[in-house]
Amino acid sequence: MDTTVDAIIKKYHADKTRLMDILIDTQDAFGFIQDQAAEQIAHTLDISRVDLEQTISFYHFFSQQSRGKYTIYLNDSAVACMHGRKEVARAFEQEAGCAFGRVSEDGMIGLFNTSCIGMNDQEPAAIINGVVFTRLTPFRVREIVRDIRNGLRVEEMFQASYGDGNNSLDLIRAVVNNHIMKKGPILSSDYVSGEAIKKMVQMEPQQVIEEMKHSNIRGRGGAGFPTGLKWDFCRKANGEKKYVFCNADEGEPGTFKDRVILTERPRLLFEGMAVAAYAVGAAEGILYLRYEYKYLQKFLESILEEMRHHRLLGTNIGQKPGFDFDIRIQFGAGAYVCGEESALIESAEGKRGEPRDRPPFPVEKGYLQQPTIVNNVETLCAVVKVILNGGEWYKGFGTIESTGTKLLSVSGDCRFPGVYEVEWGFSVNDILDMVGADEVQAVQVGGPSGSCIGPGEFERILGYEDLSTGGSLIIINQSRDLLKDIVLNFTDFFIEESCGSCTPCRTLPIIMKQKLRKIIDGKGVMQDLMDIERWSVTMKANRCGLGHTALNPILSSLQNFRSLYLRRIQKEVEFDTGFRLEQAMKAGKLIVNSH
Repeated sequence: MDTTVDAIIKKYHADKTRLMDILIDTQDAFGFIQDQAAEQIAHTLDISRVDLEQTISFYHFFSQQSRGKYTIYLNDSAVACMHGRKEVARAFEQEAGCAFGRVSEDGMIGLFNTSCIGMNDQEPAAIINGVVFTRLTPFRVREIVRDIRNGLRVEEMFQASYGDGNNSLDLIRAVVNNHIMKKGPILSSDYVSGEAIKKMVQMEPQQVIEEMKHSNIRGRGGAGFPTGLKWDFCRKANGEKKYVFCNADEGEPGTFKDRVILTERPRLLFEGMAVAAYAVGAAEGILYLRYEYKYLQKFLESILEEMRHHRLLGTNIGQKPGFDFDIRIQFGAGAYVCGEESALIESAEGKRGEPRDRPPFPVEKGYLQQPTIVNNVETLCAVVKVILNGGEWYKGFGTIESTGTKLLSVSGDCRFPGVYEVEWGFSVNDILDMVGADEVQAVQVGGPSGSCIGPGEFERILGYEDLSTGGSLIIINQSRDLLKDIVLNFTDFFIEESCGSCTPCRTLPIIMKQKLRKIIDGKGVMQDLMDIERWSVTMKANRCGLGHTALNPILSSLQNFRSLYLRRIQKEVEFDTGFRLEQAMKAGKLIVNSH
């Protein structure tokens, strides 16, 4: 072990800011991070064991205990549950002989729940030893466990052909499908790698920024901050070095568009990072990629190497003297909060992904306390098209306030789930018609942190001036119990994914879940609804946007589907704790009898 861990540490030059990489490689080598390895890492990097273990414990995919020779992570998102996740989970438990959260007695199989893995268009889905399995059924589970008992490698367990597009390449070989249902300027097939760089190097950096401002392109991550303005702030900030980060940590349940771009348009993305670097004066770029997409690593590394060969990355890019820029990939390890830009930067520095207090903002003091811009995948792809065609061309798409196109990840109760590129300005009804959705009860716009709207709002327009979204639409039909099947699931997600740094985010979602559970069980009273609305104001005290929106599943559904809550509220009852003595005594008898 000493030799292996030593080689891993040397690979990253014993740089403590590369702790995430060291831990990921160590876990890949041994299956988990053993005490001996942890001690060796802490000693060599000169960090305390406490600091090391607080980083390990923060991330879902790190473990200091064996999780089985075959570690199975089954997605537990609401969409997975819509499509049979419960039956699949039961089959895994029956075949493996252990419950979720446990490892089988023979140490072969570990079963674990995990949040959305970016496969909501092909659920139920799981990750087994880093390999993605989609559209699982109980029958398929029995086949997989049989193959495990026979000692097959995970890659030998596929029963279906590889997915479409680049998914079938030797460097990927995934059974994942892209499901590109509608193309626009970003996903179009006419892109030629390097053309934007050739044109850009004929411009001054400030001209590039002004073109972005003229296009009115705004960040596609959800907040919608003007891209040109962010770049301008960074360019003018004082610092020894500047950095470009691509945020590819799409952890919001229901979102998978970045997965498709990374699979089919990685050159477009990397060229967009080069454009950003030229504009702000950065020499180093980091693609922060969620761990769930690690199966794309070899493919993405090959694209980076190809671009270096063609002088689209490296030194004197585009034959422009002094324009030096390169990109490395930094994997996360399973933490939704790292989608927040300052938490992402903390993680990339080898720490817990806890959001920073702001100001200062990353454009002033970001990665390693240097000026840093963080843009998401879709934004960086769009800036290439702005360079190629001009800001005025880009403004020809969408609306005045929301220019350009938007990639939507559509899933749930519809006939054609997948990725749709549409112009801003489409109504929700337009989308529902496009994806084949009938008898729609609700649409979750922007993932769990967004808004849950009903039919009375389906004429609303997708755009920053009305209904903004980072790109996720989850469709919920009339057959679903909205509160139990969707809202409760989303609330559990936020409880699980809170970084725990801020007291309101750490405690209120749990309290609100108890209120919600009480209402669902028919024990709620009007005071419970009043408490939910009154107490939720405290969430604004959280330091990050993710903390601000952690109660949105309950608040949004209460606002737009109040009748569903009132239907379950006890009439003419002012107080009810929800406690039932008979049920408590029954539970107590079961415990006594079991002993």
